[in-house]
Amino acid sequence: MQKVKLEITGIAYSQTQSGSYVLTLVESAGKRKLPIVIGGFEAQAIAVELEKMIPNRPLTHDLIKTFCKSYGVNVCEILIYKFHEGVFYSKIICEKENTITEIDSRTSDAIAVGVRFNAPIFTLSTILDEVGGSEDINFDNDDDEYNEEISEVDDISLDELNSQLSEAIENEDYELASRLRDEINKRG
Repeated sequence: MQKVKLEITGIAYSQTQSGSYVLTLVESAGKRKLPIVIGGFEAQAIAVELEKMIPNRPLTHDLIKTFCKSYGVNVCEILIYKFHEGVFYSKIICEKENTITEIDSRTSDAIAVGVRFNAPIFTLSTILDEVGGSEDINFDNDDDEYNEEISEVDDISLDELNSQLSEAIENEDYELASRLRDEINKRG
């Protein structure tokens, strides 16, 4: 079976599973997408690293990275190796002193750790053949409260947005921080 490299293209609130998010991965040399439903904590952990936010205290996946680095373990890659009954199975491929170890992991945790090591994410071609679609997947959030919260930032000054961003990071509300950062970047 051939391994296929994937790239993270987005994290969005799930329309079908309350409190969940959809992590979208796309094959690097193609168009097939692999949408994976993940929990809010894991979505936040991935987003914090992708956006290079610095939490006040280390998140669990940051702790794992520090632990690995302290003991000379490097995360080489993440492999999504199986899809069964709606569940993706993954391994964190690690190396220490030229010894490779494969650690079974939930996919969301594997990716949250992997992004901290800049480790590539792979899946097997058979999984993409089974699950990956090339159609555009729309994960726009139609939740009224969410949209109301986003529209309210239109009336806030850039200085106030930056202040709210700092406060959100201090309060470890990384989901809000990510949305505020997006609005700040949108304004240029």
